[in-house]
Amino acid sequence: MLAWKPLFCLVALFLAPLAVGGQEGKFEPLFNGKDLTGWKGETDCYEVKDGVLACKNGKSGVLFSEKTARDCVIRLQYKLPPGGNNGIALHYPGTGTGSLDGMCEIQLLDDTHAKYAKLDPRQANGSAYGLIAAKKGHLKPVGEWNTMEITVRGHTLEVDLNGSRVLEGDVSLVKNKMRKEAHPGLLRTEGHIGLCGHRDAVEFKSIEVSPLPLR
Repeated sequence: MLAWKPLFCLVALFLAPLAVGGQEGKFEPLFNGKDLTGWKGETDCYEVKDGVLACKNGKSGVLFSEKTARDCVIRLQYKLPPGGNNGIALHYPGTGTGSLDGMCEIQLLDDTHAKYAKLDPRQANGSAYGLIAAKKGHLKPVGEWNTMEITVRGHTLEVDLNGSRVLEGDVSLVKNKMRKEAHPGLLRTEGHIGLCGHRDAVEFKSIEVSPLPLR
């Protein structure tokens, strides 16, 4: 029986899903500052220049991490152009949209732009798109770097923007959704971390993740 143990361990390792590892509180970079190594999906819609990852102007689609994550903290730095729009897909399955096929999309948006004057609060920067509205007033001026920290535990979310808590909520408890389409990914508890491009040159300087112990 002992002779089979190394072979069994090798097979188990091969079959296991690629997942974010590491220690709680220790962040692992998802973006290496050089290229799109570790990412897949709409790679033609993104580019890396001078240590910055950016969605190409006029391009759309989800770029997502090869690794998956469950409960975790995601920390990123992003910069918006005037009227810029992107988002962070949570527990994305690898196909479809981040906001419906994933658990949700955390909005990255220049919601100060005049074209968003009549925006639904659940579409504002930092919101769980179409589900839970974030507090406004903590976004830095266009052209400056913002720091966002997203904590995901099961179906609960916390979003901190530039040092201030702007969102707390449980997506599974939302009754009055902004969108009426089916949301098959709402109760997902594991998946990829994605960037949801919306034709604007939103830039990312760092994207990193730290696992949390499962409850």
